[in-house]
Amino acid sequence: MKKTLGILLILTLAAGALFAGGSSGAEEGKAKLVFTSWRTEDIERMNRINKVFMDANPDIIVDFQPIKDTEYDAQLKSSLETGVAADIVFLRSYDSGRQIWDTGKLLPLDDVVPALADFPPAARGAWSTDDGTMYAVPSVGVTHGIYYQKDIFDKYDLVAPETWDEFIAVCETLKDNGEMVFAQGTKEGWPLYEVIFSGLGANFYGGEQARQDLMAGNVKLTDPQFVKAFEKMNELQPFFPKDYQAIDYVSMQQLFGTGQAAMFIGGSWEIGIFEDLGSGEDAIGWFAPPVENAGDQLSYCFHVDAGIGLNKDSKNMDAAKRYIAWTAGPEYAQLLMDELPGFFGYTPGDYAISNSLANDMIAAANGADVTVRTVWEKLSAQSPSGNILMWEALIDMYNGVKTPAQPAPHAHTALDTWYKP
Repeated sequence: MKKTLGILLILTLAAGALFAGGSSGAEEGKAKLVFTSWRTEDIERMNRINKVFMDANPDIIVDFQPIKDTEYDAQLKSSLETGVAADIVFLRSYDSGRQIWDTGKLLPLDDVVPALADFPPAARGAWSTDDGTMYAVPSVGVTHGIYYQKDIFDKYDLVAPETWDEFIAVCETLKDNGEMVFAQGTKEGWPLYEVIFSGLGANFYGGEQARQDLMAGNVKLTDPQFVKAFEKMNELQPFFPKDYQAIDYVSMQQLFGTGQAAMFIGGSWEIGIFEDLGSGEDAIGWFAPPVENAGDQLSYCFHVDAGIGLNKDSKNMDAAKRYIAWTAGPEYAQLLMDELPGFFGYTPGDYAISNSLANDMIAAANGADVTVRTVWEKLSAQSPSGNILMWEALIDMYNGVKTPAQPAPHAHTALDTWYKP
């Protein structure tokens, strides 16, 4: 099946110890590049991708050295400041990536990678300065929805729900029959905000228009549509596993990927993880976030997620430029989508997507109101970050510390201390 992803996505909007010596020396006369990411689960798959480049460029070694997700940003900043950073770096979109650019340690890429001029505007905007200077190759778009175990759904004659009421009815059927409904836990806040609230809540708070209004200061998180989204997301809590407060992200993936839970509210990037755990596309299905009422337009969080930047102090700059230019090309984009199904490239072109789950995710974007994560852009540029505030608010809500009406005032009061649109 062919998808013109470049066209489709126009619609979207102790580090020193780790890296020291990694890029300065040569191995058997070869230039060595260290490539870092927050995706520790991708080592084998990224090594296979990079092998294609190295086979075509035998004078270069690319060493993929990811860092734990929750430690990545701080370690990357520290390593850049101390001069021991990787040559090639994954950058989050909007505010988080911009903060790395503001360190002055990244190389502008417009002249290095002329192909960037052809990338979708929504992708370019996620990794560019106010004057349009590009500091990363837009590499990965991801989306959010609900995975389910086909055999468990078949056992109770369940079908993928389209509306919220149908969704809750499915949850009740599963719970009444003693199944673990969701593999969700609340030990970590980012999945609650980035995946559940941004992914499923967008249908209730108003999608992209509401996000734009929030950035413009026309609405607040305390307005009724956002409070309603908190309330709706809280309706899922009775279907979380026993002792869900102690379940972390990796444990959530394990519970679902090994077939113990019927559903998992997750991201497209997890297809490969579930495959590695034995739950491939034959075993699991996926459906888009349920809308409130039948016939409503889907508000679909298709997030601009990861760009690839270049350390301007790389000791193997010619090799680094050659590699990063390759990541902006169609060969890399196809390899990425083959090795990491559910990662969607931004490089314009026609690509074959063989994974059925990934194809379902792309198909859901057709005709949808496409948006990105709720407070990712502008509202997380300073401290207290909107992202962190949402983590805290949702942990408190799901753990019963706050009612659904209380997290929004907490988050917006803190944002008001610095965000002045």
